[in-house]
Amino acid sequence: MAQIRTANAHWEGDLFGGSGTIAGATSGSFGPLQVTWKARAEASDTGLTSPEELLAAAWASCYAMASSNALSKAGFPPASNDVRVDLTFDKTDAGFTVTSAVLHLRASAPGIEESAFREAVEGAKDGCPISRALKGNVEVTLDAELV
Repeated sequence: MAQIRTANAHWEGDLFGGSGTIAGATSGSFGPLQVTWKARAEASDTGLTSPEELLAAAWASCYAMASSNALSKAGFPPASNDVRVDLTFDKTDAGFTVTSAVLHLRASAPGIEESAFREAVEGAKDGCPISRALKGNVEVTLDAELV
């Protein structure tokens, strides 16, 4: 069954001097979180979030689930999966764009051989719903390590 997830945003003022908030409306589990252009494009040490940080968080959780599933289907349920996504947001000829992402995976899947591990986690990278949504638009690299 299709699921619809909803988030809300509110913005006041112009792009460079204004500010806004975002919140998860479906679950109510996050927000309101404050966002500004400066936090998004200039300084990451403001304590505020950005759409790109939220996308990185969504992708990290999606890939953690997808790689866990892939390893389990290969017969090696992971003891743990730790994922970090480094998302690059940069100015291009087309304007500001998410240009690339590195998915960092550190997984413990007792008994799996390196080749089976690679096959499972590469397939998960391509099969993760967030990866599929961004396919063809964002250069994606996988840095996976069996620990």
